[in-house]
Amino acid sequence: MTADEEFMREALRLARAGAAAGEVPVGAVVVVDGEIAGRGWNSPIATRDPTAHAEILAIRQAAARIGNYRLPGATLYCTLEPCVMCAGALVAARIARLAFGARDLRFGGVRSKFQVADSDLLNHRVEVLEGLLAVECVGLLKEFFDERR
Repeated sequence: MTADEEFMREALRLARAGAAAGEVPVGAVVVVDGEIAGRGWNSPIATRDPTAHAEILAIRQAAARIGNYRLPGATLYCTLEPCVMCAGALVAARIARLAFGARDLRFGGVRSKFQVADSDLLNHRVEVLEGLLAVECVGLLKEFFDERR
């Protein structure tokens, strides 16, 4: 198992925890210098906060842990393609790299609808790795929504 797969497996574990709490199963981890510095799962329902996406929570925790609002050299692993808000946060935090599993065909801000994270129009570009453990990431979302229909 590669390091990328190992970190995405932790994001999947977090997504499952979110699903168990009744949230859409999206998990994210921020890795700095080979160590997890931030973790999050979608929590807008529980927190009554529309910005409480997995990526935002993981970025906030990592920034607090390292004591800097910028995370140069960091990689964010997320089970689902970040939305426009989260893609903007990646740029603002100067995250170096994003690895995500499933595309979000309705709201994707990195590949599916918009290309915010690596846009030539912005002052920072995030390297993007798409499709990491995609089968598991898509399966988790499908199972979650199938149970609710």
